[in-house]
Amino acid sequence: MCHNPLILMKNIDYYIHSFTHLRRAPNNGGAPHKPVLLLSIIDAIEKGYVFDERIYITAELITLFKSNWNIWVKTSHIMNFTLPFYHLSNEPFWKLIVKSGMNIPLTNRNSIRSFQALIQSIEYAEIDKDLFFYLNRSIDREILRKTLIDKYFSNIEPSRLSNTDYLDLIAEQILRESAVQYKKKIKQLKETEDDESFEEEIYIRSNVFKQKIPQIYDYTCCITGLRVSSACGHSLIDACHIIPFSVGHDDTIGNGIALCPNFHRVFDSGLITIDSNYKVIVSKKFIENNSQYSIGQFNNKELILPQNNLFHPRKEVLQWHQENVFEKNL
Repeated sequence: MCHNPLILMKNIDYYIHSFTHLRRAPNNGGAPHKPVLLLSIIDAIEKGYVFDERIYITAELITLFKSNWNIWVKTSHIMNFTLPFYHLSNEPFWKLIVKSGMNIPLTNRNSIRSFQALIQSIEYAEIDKDLFFYLNRSIDREILRKTLIDKYFSNIEPSRLSNTDYLDLIAEQILRESAVQYKKKIKQLKETEDDESFEEEIYIRSNVFKQKIPQIYDYTCCITGLRVSSACGHSLIDACHIIPFSVGHDDTIGNGIALCPNFHRVFDSGLITIDSNYKVIVSKKFIENNSQYSIGQFNNKELILPQNNLFHPRKEVLQWHQENVFEKNL
């Protein structure tokens, strides 16, 4: 990150002061949520999950938040990612960027209503460019990390967690577990977690699914063979649930295929389906003009599938799509 030397930067002492004077609810010795989220952002920058001043709500950041909470928080406070992400906007270095045309749904106490409200209304948070500059420098990053720990957790003996990364654990479940095992796990989470924690967990799992499916398919649309990535290396191929998660609660690999965005929409709308031989069936109940981009040209086309048969779509979920989605709304 480059700074114009003619523009006066805030020095690191400014952020040390800001970090040690966070506005927090006073109950139970002071709410730990903001310091934990800032420690998690420091970790995310160090691990390369954050590339600039924009702090997005990602599976990686939420997982780091949960990990840091378990390490540092020994009080009876309830773990909640939504509240500090929203309320850090009361600090001078944090600005919320609201999605176009959206308003932030608030409670009577001027707090954000829920995790769903957060992800639906907030595009990202933006930290000061100067703060990001310091957090990108290992020496300054350690100073600010130590500042938070010394101020808010100086009397805490940090817990040591397993070396197993939680996102890797979820990825293993998505890739290796049966649909029955996975659905059972989701049911248990629903029964044991509060609503907010459950929504965060589902969001994390959904994001891992969105990452793993394109990766398994070599970032290639399994119908068109199109392989699309952005200039910065991000894939533009979608992970598509065959049975929607809201219906089947199934994020396992056998309930997913990789599609380019237009065919994702076509599949979800029921214009096409896939038979038990992994061939595309195109509906005859719609009209399209003759062009090189026509949907009809892919009728009877065999899917481009992963080499490992264990990662192929399960035939029972394809049958469900044929019976419940194909041509139903045409």
